[in-house]
Amino acid sequence: MASETAQPHGVHRFARTGHGPGFWILLWAGALAAEFGALVPVLFPNDAPAEAIDVAFRLIGGSFAACGLIAWRRRPDNHSGLLMTVTGFAFFVSPLLSQVAWPPAQVVALWLPDLWVLPFVLLVLTFLTGGRVRTTADRVLAGAVLLELAVLAPLYLLFAGVPGNPVAFWPHERIAEIVDVAQRGTLLAAVAGTAAVVAMRWRSASKPGRRALVPAVAGAACLVLFGWLLAAQFLTGEKSMLLLWIGVCSLLTVPIAFLVGLLRSRLARGGLADLFRGLRTVGPDDLRGALAKALGDPDLEVGYATTSDTGSYTDLDGRPVPLPGAGAGRSVSVVERDGRRVAVLVYDRSLDDDPELVDAVTAAATIALENQHLHTEARRRLAEVEHSRERIIAAGDAERRRIERNLHDGAQQGLVTLAMQLSLIQRQIRSDPADAEQLVTSASDQLAQSLAELRELARGIHPAALDQGLDVALEALATRSAVPTTVACEPGPRLPQPIEFAAYFVASEALANAAKHARAGVVTVRLRRAGPKAVIEIADDGVGGVDPAAGSGLRGLTDRVEALRGQLTVVSPAGGGTVVRAELPVRTAETTSRDQG
Repeated sequence: MASETAQPHGVHRFARTGHGPGFWILLWAGALAAEFGALVPVLFPNDAPAEAIDVAFRLIGGSFAACGLIAWRRRPDNHSGLLMTVTGFAFFVSPLLSQVAWPPAQVVALWLPDLWVLPFVLLVLTFLTGGRVRTTADRVLAGAVLLELAVLAPLYLLFAGVPGNPVAFWPHERIAEIVDVAQRGTLLAAVAGTAAVVAMRWRSASKPGRRALVPAVAGAACLVLFGWLLAAQFLTGEKSMLLLWIGVCSLLTVPIAFLVGLLRSRLARGGLADLFRGLRTVGPDDLRGALAKALGDPDLEVGYATTSDTGSYTDLDGRPVPLPGAGAGRSVSVVERDGRRVAVLVYDRSLDDDPELVDAVTAAATIALENQHLHTEARRRLAEVEHSRERIIAAGDAERRRIERNLHDGAQQGLVTLAMQLSLIQRQIRSDPADAEQLVTSASDQLAQSLAELRELARGIHPAALDQGLDVALEALATRSAVPTTVACEPGPRLPQPIEFAAYFVASEALANAAKHARAGVVTVRLRRAGPKAVIEIADDGVGGVDPAAGSGLRGLTDRVEALRGQLTVVSPAGGGTVVRAELPVRTAETTSRDQG
């Protein structure tokens, strides 16, 4: 699958990394240990009991770490899970270090109580891009938070005379106040900018994109609440505990929204059973709607590969389906058959967060298109069989009429004449012996001519020469051909009778066409075995330009050859002669011959 550059759908796109069970066990153990360590002052209070708001913060850190590990394990290639995990651990940094009686640890605890804001802002901004920063706006906003954490926060500690601050080397209330205002202003700008970016993305997102943005919207709402708290505290000089509690509790909506997204994904995959059950009856017109419903993307496009094999795709109405470029917000999944692209699914990129669903819908599309291909092929073959039967019936009727006409005009007339001559002989044998002898001679000639006509007629029904082998029969055809003909037969055992019949009639028809239409000077007949097939090829040096569909003779040969599961090809460029080639499967014919025997 390709998310932005329309590369083929593949397993590598969603393949899991090589992290083994030990890696995840270690992370879960670390998360549990950090949560427990952060709650030690609550579970084992020494002096003053911990404030409830601090307890809530520490529990929220555990929820982020747990949900992040679930997401990271499920989609290692998606950095959103990693960012959520980092956010969870960032909540623990200050509570853990504040319990360590070592000045540097105390400094870091005072310095980084808001460390979680940086990964949290990155998480909110990159839900649609798999946790990857790709826009300038994202970089600027993350840079503003980093500026507050890396520059303004430690600068404030140098001048702030707060209790337990060992690095207040130059206590100065006015400077500390200026730095504090800069801190608050920077954070307010970052929070407002993040909320504005998420709002714009929500407005322009598709329906699947908005579903994927729900955790980001929840996170942006949390940031707005904390920004409101900062602004209120700056204006009034007092911290509103109500706003603080609302902001802290709102943080829980982010992992909750994420878990709801996971549940929705599971439910969507549950609906795949209905999709697969309906594949047997779904038609081409209904396929896009069925796939769109299962995928949850009403704007899903199904593009079918064009016959020109130029990498372009069209829908059922022939309209082109363009493949999305980089940053288009759409992804592509390719449907292949026998290693060749037959279709593409163009869907919302946010669905890449659920690769199992995309893979299953792509597999369903593959099965549906394969079923459609098989149905089309079956209908085509059925039509061919029906047309072949019609041609065989017509050819049989025409052959019976030909035999009746030949018998009536040829052998029957000769026998009638012979009967009349015998009657004359009977009357004149006594009165005029000389005349009777002449009549006997004439009758004998007439009888020989009638026998010759009957033999020729019988040869058209069943060539007697085939009793002696196909090579002998082909030599007999070459002898009678009006065009000089050479025959080359590969030595070997005799072919099954159906194969010999078919090969003989292919050669007979090709030689007749060469004599009647090709104006050929020479014809070559070659017979050989090619593995499990017998191949007969008749080539002439005539004028070419033969249309296989124009003559009934070649159509009849095609029916005869295909009835044996063979293939007849005619290559006849204008002015370049004609090559008639029949490939006949020997094993199939042997089985058919045994069944008939």
